[in-house]
Amino acid sequence: MSESEVTVLTAADTVAPIDFYSAPPDGVRVNMVNTLDNEAAFDGRVAAISDPTDHQLLLDLRAFADVLLVGAGTVRAESYGRVILTERQIRLRQANLGSTGPPPVAVVTTQGRLPRESRLFGVEPRPLIITTAVVAQGEPDDAHETIVAGHDQVDLPQAIDALRERGFRRILCEGGPSLLQALAEHDLIDEMCVTVSPMIAGGQGGSPRSKTTLGGPRRMKLAHVLSHNDFLYLRYIR
Repeated sequence: MSESEVTVLTAADTVAPIDFYSAPPDGVRVNMVNTLDNEAAFDGRVAAISDPTDHQLLLDLRAFADVLLVGAGTVRAESYGRVILTERQIRLRQANLGSTGPPPVAVVTTQGRLPRESRLFGVEPRPLIITTAVVAQGEPDDAHETIVAGHDQVDLPQAIDALRERGFRRILCEGGPSLLQALAEHDLIDEMCVTVSPMIAGGQGGSPRSKTTLGGPRRMKLAHVLSHNDFLYLRYIR
């Protein structure tokens, strides 16, 4: 498609945004929402800058993932639990991945501080905790599987390799901003699904900024632009 082509979805359309995302790559797919002033949340929560269509897209993209990759801060802020798939999402998953079970959640944490009452624990599939060798010292925990990547800081390239070694080839990252930034710094992103919210957060999100380790910016190819209810849904691929 050319850069000027925009697909506008209305209430009368029989297609949903997910219909434009039905070719998941092997690699890391990032899904994120940003305000017009480039904030990823308002008052620490994503829901304030999202809408029902954007939220439904987030849930539907999970049907195409072998595993969800999430930062510990996002797990705490958004009260992450076991992924629950609808019948439609199960059909999507069966058609695209040959699987009907929900994907596990992999949590990246440098400090290992996840509340034991988290809704991730005590359910199947068990979550994967990606952490450092320093944090992983101690007794094994049957409530989750531990992946050690790095000594005192999480080594993201090593973590992604470890997930792939376990058969998780389609990795969906849902944030937060620090994890997305780290993935970008290591050039680990194969696809970016970006929702542009028609809102201004006024610096509420607190998105981190740091110096990149890349030699230059990575150019991505625009795959589609969808417009619905003043939200823009952008999909970029390598």
